[in-house]
Amino acid sequence: MLTGIEEVDWASLGHAYGPADDVPELLRGLASADPAEREAALDGMYGAVHHQGDVYDSTLACIPFLLELVADPGVQDRGCIVELLTSIGGIELDDEEEMTEHPCDDGEFIPAANYAMAAAAIAAGSDVFLGLVADPDPEVRLAVPCALASLHPEPSLVLTLLRERLTVERDTEVRLALVAAVGQIALRHASLRAETVDWLGWLARAAQDPGLRLAALAQQARCAPGEISDDVVPWVTALLEEIRTTSVSGAGGETLRGAAPTFIGQVRELLEEHAAGRPAPWTEELLRTLHAALDDRVDDRIALILAQLRSPDRWQRSDAIWLCGGLIRVWRGRYEEVVRLVGDQLHDPEPRLREAAASFLERLFELGAPAADALAARLARSSPGPVGGFDGGPGAGPGTGLGTSSVGGPGELDGPGGPSAVGRSGRDGALIALARAGDVRAVPLLARALEEDEVRRELLYATDGLGPAAAGLAPLLRRRLARVGLDERLYDRAAPLLHALAAVRGAQALPEVLRILRGAPANRRDRVREAALRTLAAFGPAAREAVPDLRALLADGSAAVSTAAAGALWAVEEDPAEVLPVLERWLRPDLPGADRCAAARALGGIGPSAVAAAPALRPALGSRDLWVRVRAAAALWRVTGETEEALPVLLAAWEEDRHARVDIAECLAEMGPAASEAQLVLLTELTRRRRHNAREGASGTYDIHLDEKLLTLCRAALARMERGAY
Repeated sequence: MLTGIEEVDWASLGHAYGPADDVPELLRGLASADPAEREAALDGMYGAVHHQGDVYDSTLACIPFLLELVADPGVQDRGCIVELLTSIGGIELDDEEEMTEHPCDDGEFIPAANYAMAAAAIAAGSDVFLGLVADPDPEVRLAVPCALASLHPEPSLVLTLLRERLTVERDTEVRLALVAAVGQIALRHASLRAETVDWLGWLARAAQDPGLRLAALAQQARCAPGEISDDVVPWVTALLEEIRTTSVSGAGGETLRGAAPTFIGQVRELLEEHAAGRPAPWTEELLRTLHAALDDRVDDRIALILAQLRSPDRWQRSDAIWLCGGLIRVWRGRYEEVVRLVGDQLHDPEPRLREAAASFLERLFELGAPAADALAARLARSSPGPVGGFDGGPGAGPGTGLGTSSVGGPGELDGPGGPSAVGRSGRDGALIALARAGDVRAVPLLARALEEDEVRRELLYATDGLGPAAAGLAPLLRRRLARVGLDERLYDRAAPLLHALAAVRGAQALPEVLRILRGAPANRRDRVREAALRTLAAFGPAAREAVPDLRALLADGSAAVSTAAAGALWAVEEDPAEVLPVLERWLRPDLPGADRCAAARALGGIGPSAVAAAPALRPALGSRDLWVRVRAAAALWRVTGETEEALPVLLAAWEEDRHARVDIAECLAEMGPAASEAQLVLLTELTRRRRHNAREGASGTYDIHLDEKLLTLCRAALARMERGAY
């Protein structure tokens, strides 16, 4: 076994972490009789030799030995090695990529030819996979169909073999893998697509196993999305119900205990935990495939999710929540009933389902309103008695305690993955969702959370939409801020509290805010000061005691601090004489775009009283920086009330950068009838089904909220234009 491995000069080859002289030991480890050693070796292969999908010269040198291991029936866990080979050889590059190099983590470049050579080397030895479709090991049979579909140079031969194997294979998951591989061949080879789509359509109707029919339907939709049947929702719903009533729980696979922790092992354990207790865990992936094929058929996808959310099977309901998370993040639609039904899952006895529901609702903001009653009921059951000294109103006294911890101690304001999330994530998630939905029932619960040792920062940022009802939180926020240490962690601890104090207009905390402003350490000092200044601006005239500090900071060398000080000074005194020269100074064309944007935003906040700064704003309309142009145009409108110069700039930027549309729509809504030539742009945006900020494979916490805000602003702008027409 591993003939010739010593003849390779491994030390002259490299992988992600340097010389590849450790690779022979990894290859031998893959053939070990010890399962822990095999897992550690596999982890090393993915972690170094095939790091994040890269193909090094050492990766190429491994291919003959990996093929040899796969062919040896005495080697255990060969299915994992097949998957490794599939990953190494399955990367497809387009023509442009084939002519370039690919960067890796250490800043060096991997020749693109490596990927092509890997695919060719594995394809040359891929006949070994043909003999494994009937291997006694089901894990091998599970991995082989994808390898054949991705790597074998004769797709017609593979297609025939896979279809024949399906008639005798008895393992459910292997059968599903066979169907998925058939679909993959159809996608990769246009000459075989029509024939394969017809066969998949036949299988979707003829197979006795409902799981197999669902798999065939999903692959048919994936290969020919334009031919998806109009009755796909009732069809899939019926298949899911049949699967639910016929499936039985299977025993889990062998789990390693006491082995050294590896990334591969952690992933396996997570997958096992996710599938634990589920009679048909593979339905989730089939439904993901189907949803991807349905794409912009949002109404059908919503109807399918609604059917799942009404299922007696809690696992189908759990799948529906995760599937809807991907749907609502990308597509606009009528989600009220979906949200209400997700809210109902907060009462389910299965903790994982409750956690999934809370996690989903956290990101909905105003779209979470249909679940508000369920969120409030969930929180009422999980919360202790009333908060001492808190009456929920503006007059709440300063006697509310903070528990036993020192605010600013270890773990303060830990994020979702930190200690504060452990054991409380479901409750905190429900509270964040309720507050972000703007429901005032969140206020006393937020007060109770502020009594605890640790507070998730998201809870503090969620105070934005609660309005005057949240004023009673100010004493609690003030006390927490008073205990934050003026050390290097000041920004992380204080910024969320400052944000919340600004949101609730907690001017009684002025001494504590000034302590932060004056005592900020060198580490991230500008960001600390900027956050404190924004809070002082929110306090308005009540922050008069801060005027000397604000005047001193007008001359700060940081544009962010200087412009924030100017904005705060204006909010306190409303005297443009002191602040306009400062802001105009930061509009100079030779300054960075971020500085000019900060100054323009501050001038726009002042409004008509800053009209004298209009000449300083106009040159920025021609900046090469789009955001400088947008900020300057919006500010010019707000200080002059004239659209002739600003509106063309805003409309051009609307088309140039979709991420600027929320700011532009806000300005158009203010302009009203004066922006009537923007009507078509606004109407077009309202007819789009895809969210303006949707990204493939990525999302941000505020993405849905920002898109819904854009839609609201577009409607408001059109409404003002229509009223002005009469």
